[in-house]
Amino acid sequence: MSKRDYYEILGITKSASDQVIKSAYRKQAVKYHPDKNPGDKSAEDRFKEAAEAYTVLGDPQKRAQYDRFGHSSIGGASGGAGFDPSIFSEFGDIFGDFFGFGDLFESSARQKSSSQRGSDLRYDLQISFNDAAFGLKTKIKIPRMEVCQNCAGSGAARGSSPQACSTCQGHGQVRYQQGFFSISRTCHHCQGSGQIIKDQCKGCRGEGRVESERVLEVKIPAGVNSGSRLRISGEGEAGGKGGPPGDLYVVLIVGEHEIFERQDNNIYCSISIGFPQAALGATITVPTLEGTENLLIPEGTQSGSVFRIRGKGIPNINGRGRGDQYVSVNIVTPKKLNREQRRLLEQLAQINPVENKPLEKRLFEKVKDIFG
Repeated sequence: MSKRDYYEILGITKSASDQVIKSAYRKQAVKYHPDKNPGDKSAEDRFKEAAEAYTVLGDPQKRAQYDRFGHSSIGGASGGAGFDPSIFSEFGDIFGDFFGFGDLFESSARQKSSSQRGSDLRYDLQISFNDAAFGLKTKIKIPRMEVCQNCAGSGAARGSSPQACSTCQGHGQVRYQQGFFSISRTCHHCQGSGQIIKDQCKGCRGEGRVESERVLEVKIPAGVNSGSRLRISGEGEAGGKGGPPGDLYVVLIVGEHEIFERQDNNIYCSISIGFPQAALGATITVPTLEGTENLLIPEGTQSGSVFRIRGKGIPNINGRGRGDQYVSVNIVTPKKLNREQRRLLEQLAQINPVENKPLEKRLFEKVKDIFG
């Protein structure tokens, strides 16, 4: 008996995309599934026929051969592609929705392991501005699940050991026959572990893990900022059933500084100077992250002028170089003057009158460029 065209079986054209082919197969699988048509041999044959068609058309290489040479290009019994149960693994959601056993479709290559990786943990650590700049070593206390020392994580009391589950014979999976193919699902007796603990450890009550607190020393590198995340491998919670531990992520929260503000690796501060210092020039002392530094103020300095001190900013976190410190000067006008101060300033005003007029736009742009 001649075989039907695979495109005809799925009800699609030869120009159909991969997504259209998959969608067409899904519809056929739902419509003719044996569990929806119990005892209907014709529906079972149609279901099997659709699966065979998708085995070919769902594979680009097989589809290209089929388009050129037809059924004769596909190996298998009677010149056909044959039935491949593994294709159902990607349609577990369909069968779960319609028939209630979506989790049954697992190929042998993807059987679930009974061991479980431990959970990752997060720890928020607050540090000072200076500690973020130059780094530090500190200790933190982490509450977490650790391997039970009484049973070494087995969950069984000392002198005993877990037994193979009698329901699944230690495989963790129970296999069933559904129509013309077999399917498997997690054993409900042992929850997929393949083992049953008859005599539980009293320390962990068969869990294999206990709640504990761990003190860890953490090294914070220089140059970190708020939101920086440090990963400490293997310091998360212990895994279940002998699984590997998770990781610990330390998230840093950097406090504000009373003087400095940070942008990237540069720091900024403002310093007040008097009118005579600005007019005549002076050498002033400014704070830095590592003490004080002398800064030369040239004569005629205007309020808002910005000076750079190279290499006094934040170290680069990769260990190469360091940012700069920017100092903005603010000229302070005295609020109260004594008689002598007023007399001298009046004389200065007569000698050096200032014409008050709007700033030119060009000059404003210059100021904007300084702060930009």
